[in-house]
Amino acid sequence: MANKFAIFTRRFFIYTNIAVVIFFLLSCLASSLNPGKWWFISFLSLAFPFLLVAVITFAITWLMVLKPRLAIISGVALVLGIKSIIVFFAFHAPTSFKSKKEQGNLRIVSWNVARFIELKRNTNKGSQTRLKMLDLLREQNADVLCLQEFHTSLDSSYYNNIKAVQDLGYPHFYFSFDTDGDNHFYSSIIFSRYPIVDNGKIRYPRPSLPDALIHADVKVGADTIRIYTTHLQSLQLGKNDYDRIGKIKSGEDSLVANSRNILSKIKRGFTNRSLQADVVSEVIGDSPHPVLFAADLNDVPNSYTYATVRGSMQDAFLKKGFGIGRTFSALSPTLRIDYIFADKNFKISQFNRIVKRYSDHYMIVADVELKK
Repeated sequence: MANKFAIFTRRFFIYTNIAVVIFFLLSCLASSLNPGKWWFISFLSLAFPFLLVAVITFAITWLMVLKPRLAIISGVALVLGIKSIIVFFAFHAPTSFKSKKEQGNLRIVSWNVARFIELKRNTNKGSQTRLKMLDLLREQNADVLCLQEFHTSLDSSYYNNIKAVQDLGYPHFYFSFDTDGDNHFYSSIIFSRYPIVDNGKIRYPRPSLPDALIHADVKVGADTIRIYTTHLQSLQLGKNDYDRIGKIKSGEDSLVANSRNILSKIKRGFTNRSLQADVVSEVIGDSPHPVLFAADLNDVPNSYTYATVRGSMQDAFLKKGFGIGRTFSALSPTLRIDYIFADKNFKISQFNRIVKRYSDHYMIVADVELKK
């Protein structure tokens, strides 16, 4: 009887290992399959970190119980999935970020500022957080700021955030002034300490959100650099959705009862971002100048969105960072969805992720040098 139980247990773990490996390898395909047709695979991309841990755990477990031949199942999967692994995890040794820029470097900040938390002038906690956010921007001593979910107003009872950031030492900016109500404007924005000699915007096709892809051509000495920023389709999860997720996590309610609306929004987000990513890739490819791209892509590194937008550009975090590099503070500790990319004309000198929970996103900073 004991022998039969041992055989059953062994087979159960082998079959489970094989199933995990299959899902892991499918999640690795997400970056090359358009979510418009393969939305199920895109869902698996979100599970990639957990599947990766499971595959590694199986490999270690088989080695510990002296079954190295069975560890080959996971070992082969890890080799086949190496492309997804190396965009998910940065393997550089942790280093401290030097606040003083090296001569010849350009410092760029990317941050989803979530409308600076508080829209209307007052003295409450939201307004205090807004001031802390402005202080944090000042502390970076950056040359260029790319801010997503930026809000400003011409109504004197609301905050004029363009003026507030200009007062930090950024006289030049490009903003598409998309109305968010009477005298209120919402979009992405680029601020620069260097002159902006040209700019432009591209609208994404419907039914995606009205965020635009914007660029500013910045004159740095004798060189002109094109800087892009954007905010791609979010999941648009509301308070009720987050409450549902909380109930699922705590076991208060079933996954089936609470997941339908959430899964529908996730699917729609994948599909719309794939359309936007195709637009971004085509536009960047036509740039006449060296390109820096700083944005909230609302998607993970092993996604179609990331692979399509990044193309052959360098990922500043992968070049100089360490670990997973989470940039979104909610839902899961695995969500790196904000990026700074640089084309081959640049050398990436250093990278920093500032873990301050002022917005629901963390600020990221990179120093880059234009190659001579």
